[in-house]
Amino acid sequence: MHDTYNLSRFVEAQRPVFSSVMDELRAGRKTSHWMWFIFPQLEGLGRSGMAARFAISGLAEARAYLQHAVLGPRLEACVTTVLQHHDMSARQIFGSPDDLKFRSCLTLFMTAQPESALYPQALDQFYSGEPDSRTLLLLEG
Repeated sequence: MHDTYNLSRFVEAQRPVFSSVMDELRAGRKTSHWMWFIFPQLEGLGRSGMAARFAISGLAEARAYLQHAVLGPRLEACVTTVLQHHDMSARQIFGSPDDLKFRSCLTLFMTAQPESALYPQALDQFYSGEPDSRTLLLLEG
């Protein structure tokens, strides 16, 4: 199968750290550097080289990410794990500015997969249901 969006870049980046990522998410405290390739954002939001490398180009790539045999289930597992922390804020879990990246990621994938309740549920729990306005603006073109 042809990797139109080079989604293998995410799989390769996640491979050595995914187990640790899940441990950190279960503990409710991000302590290492993986936000870009675990909770990707829309292109145009991040400024660093890592943000650019792991940026999602648009809704078509976001949908391909969700449909990917490894990446889609992993994203769902990560968001579901974060949702277990009812007594914590996104800032407590991720720190700043990664709490903002999480919101951007949720907004992107909520828009890409409107039939899923997972991403709106996380936005409700951590951001009073408010999606990231910059992500929505960029998606509108």
